Amino acid sequence: MEIKKGDIVGRISYGKDILFYVTRIIKTKGEKDYAILKGVNYRIEADAPIDDLEKIDKSKIEEKKRNIETKIKKRIAESAREIFKKTEKNGKRGETSALILHLDGDRRYTGKSARYYQKLGLKAIVKNIPENRQPQVIGSLIKRYNPDIVVITRT
Repeated sequence: MEIKKGDIVGRISYGKDILFYVTRIIKTKGEKDYAILKGVNYRIEADAPIDDLEKIDKSKIEEKKRNIETKIKKRIAESAREIFKKTEKNGKRGETSALILHLDGDRRYTGKSARYYQKLGLKAIVKNIPENRQPQVIGSLIKRYNPDIVVITRT
């Protein structure tokens, strides 16, 4: 089965533990061809020889996504309980005063991050800014929003 750009694959040598999108195929002369990979559920980039990749069927993809979503929901619930415990001490049940400014160069993860902050009840401004532009805009964004916490996600 041929591996091509856009396929969802797992790395055989890693037990197909992480699902990846194939973002690019690199053809080499006389050597192994390689794929550039980007994580489906995790923010990770990797490369692998084509012969170490296996296409993942749709049912396995959905099952893996559900398992990861369940883990994330559990972590969110645990984090929310911790936040509520801390805020209850201050008499502000469920409220946090910290403002988070999060810059991310990957649109998919920008959206995911925003949803998770919201589920946790955290005040966050999440901006999708290409990594090469982040150094130029971070100063003005900090002045504009005056955040308590700054998160910069880079690959």
